[in-house]
Amino acid sequence: MFAHNKRLQYTVRVAETNPGLANLLLEQFGGPQGELAAACRYFTQYIGEDDPGRKDMLIDIATEELSHLEIIGHLVAMLNKGAKGELAEAVDTEAELYQKLHGAGNDSHVTQVLYGGGPALTNSGGQLWSAGYIDTIGEPTADLRSNIAAEARAKIVYERLINVTDDPGVKDALIFLMTREAAHLKSFEKALYSISPNFPPGKLPADPEFADTYFNLSQGEGAMEGPWNNEANFRRVDQWDEMSAVDGGDGAASVNLSDKEAQVVKAMAVRTASDPMADPVTGAELGSSDFDDDDDLA
Repeated sequence: MFAHNKRLQYTVRVAETNPGLANLLLEQFGGPQGELAAACRYFTQYIGEDDPGRKDMLIDIATEELSHLEIIGHLVAMLNKGAKGELAEAVDTEAELYQKLHGAGNDSHVTQVLYGGGPALTNSGGQLWSAGYIDTIGEPTADLRSNIAAEARAKIVYERLINVTDDPGVKDALIFLMTREAAHLKSFEKALYSISPNFPPGKLPADPEFADTYFNLSQGEGAMEGPWNNEANFRRVDQWDEMSAVDGGDGAASVNLSDKEAQVVKAMAVRTASDPMADPVTGAELGSSDFDDDDDLA
């Protein structure tokens, strides 16, 4: 059961309307790193979680993300408030309204005309929100890592939004939201490391023959060595002939076919075989400016 408190988690104070900024903030309303995506991600994980501690944490954070969606939505609505009224009441001439819509930048005319200045479930480029943003896989050691990355990405988006506004109230609210992303990231990391072992994700162990192997597949100028690929942490493979068919096979692809399948495949190969001696004039050549009718059709 959900119960709604009409007070926002953080007070929204907008100094002046700014439709362009409102449109940018939609990135955190209906974008892939936004609050709705986060709320849905953690809510679905909460539903499927069996561990009571993680289950409680996930619904707490999912619910808070909804409150953050509410904050962002109100920021968008307040930043659009003046323009919404002007457009709805037609207080200016057609030319003035048109100029205001397009002069605001950031495609804000789409949200003004189509959504009436309210927060739309789109990103800042007008892309509709998608459930494809929810990348839950139902394995806590994988989902928690994904959650950590999601919170990190959301924090970076908030940092970028903070950098494009000098409105003190908007900046203050965005700093709060950015900070809460860091707090959630910390909770998810603590939850991940409370599972032992937690690497590699899932139940099955990695194949020990390849678990600590690093294939140096990009060699030449710019190649670097560090703890991610050095001999201290990995069996490093630098020789090209050691990188292919590492299972000891011939490196080819094969399949056992039944007699009937083999006959059909052979018939198909005969029907679609190429003639290496054939060199007919093609449509590409006929359309070429270099094509000479007399020479090539002789």
